[in-house]
Amino acid sequence: MMNAPRGTGDWQASGWAPEDFSAHIAFMHSINKDLIEAGEFVSAQGLARAGEAKLVRAGKDGVPVTDGPFAEAKEFLAGFWIVEVDSRERAYEIAAKISTAPGPGGVPMNMPIEVREVMSGPPKDT
Repeated sequence: MMNAPRGTGDWQASGWAPEDFSAHIAFMHSINKDLIEAGEFVSAQGLARAGEAKLVRAGKDGVPVTDGPFAEAKEFLAGFWIVEVDSRERAYEIAAKISTAPGPGGVPMNMPIEVREVMSGPPKDT
């Protein structure tokens, strides 16, 4: 899971030079291509900025009750990858590579990438 730092959760990418933003997106596409070729890619998505997020709870009679947008926070989930790998170490290698995505001026962002296992549920009765 790719976490955006403090602030609005949008990396302030709207202020980047177009060539910097294009290089960043090309890097992400390259990561995905490499994972597909290695047979490790399951899914990946970038998420809308946190300012567009809402928390939803069931209110009276199950009617949705929303809260948000959110105030400044320590970090926000900006996107995620789901990969199928043989070891945690391989997942860490992938996360480290993603962390080096280029930011303004091509400088690696070294963004934090959280690695978690996708849990499975109990076996289904058949």
